[in-house]
Amino acid sequence: MRLKCEIPQTVQVLIRNSTRNRRLIRAAAVLLIVLTWIFTTTFLEGSSVAVRVLLLGDSSVEGSVCRLVAPKADHLEDIIRKCLSVEPDLPPVEVVNQGRDGEFIQGLLQGRYDRGIKPLGRFDYILIRYGINDRARRENFAENFPKDYSALIARLRQDNPQATIIVETTIPFGEGTREAEINKLVRKVAETEKLPLLDSSATFAEALKRDGPNALNYRRMRLVAIPERLRRLLPPASLEVIRNEVVVMDNSLDAHFRDVPGWFVDRHPNFAGYHVLGQGIADFLTSRIRSR
Repeated sequence: MRLKCEIPQTVQVLIRNSTRNRRLIRAAAVLLIVLTWIFTTTFLEGSSVAVRVLLLGDSSVEGSVCRLVAPKADHLEDIIRKCLSVEPDLPPVEVVNQGRDGEFIQGLLQGRYDRGIKPLGRFDYILIRYGINDRARRENFAENFPKDYSALIARLRQDNPQATIIVETTIPFGEGTREAEINKLVRKVAETEKLPLLDSSATFAEALKRDGPNALNYRRMRLVAIPERLRRLLPPASLEVIRNEVVVMDNSLDAHFRDVPGWFVDRHPNFAGYHVLGQGIADFLTSRIRSR
């Protein structure tokens, strides 16, 4: 039995006009490519991060104790990003915090730079705040610290030729003479390398004068240094951050412990301190990002 197969009329038309249809298919393909390009550039690129900021420095940049106390709180990188986001004419900004406890420049260059900093990709702005640990750990500090700083700047320029590198003074840490020595060298590096200088020391010091000498620093000391008769005044949370230590983020216990020797010795920033630093950095970056 032979089956009769009839080709539908519409298919016959398509076959007869195959040349015209090929042209239509090519036109449709071109249109699809154009529409895909418009979607990508308008929606995807528009939503991507336009400006990247890198923070390099010591524990005053990282804020590790604040992160232990409140991991989900806004930390320095979050504060900078949010402060910049309130400016409606600025592009989106990503801030990467690569501060490390105890770090000094020579240690960074000989240690984690190649494996931890270089692979992070391009940055548009790089802020550097070192000096406190360099002063304590680098031999022949006055001579070697500027050399180390220049060596770091050279590496950053090599790996991020498009980046604006910003040198920061250290924040006040309770040792006026040593602090002045460090910041004098930092300013000299900025001048020699022809880089912008962000005076975070002055910003922080001004806020301390306004808000009180201990308003921007947390209280941290070993538990054994607290008189035994006063220990029952310590809330459990103050003993849960670091083993055998007391950590209090604000002045809530100063009424009881202000006369205990060492209560105000630690000069690391608390959350209020990081908001001061973050706002200062954001203010410094705003005009620069706007004029890119």
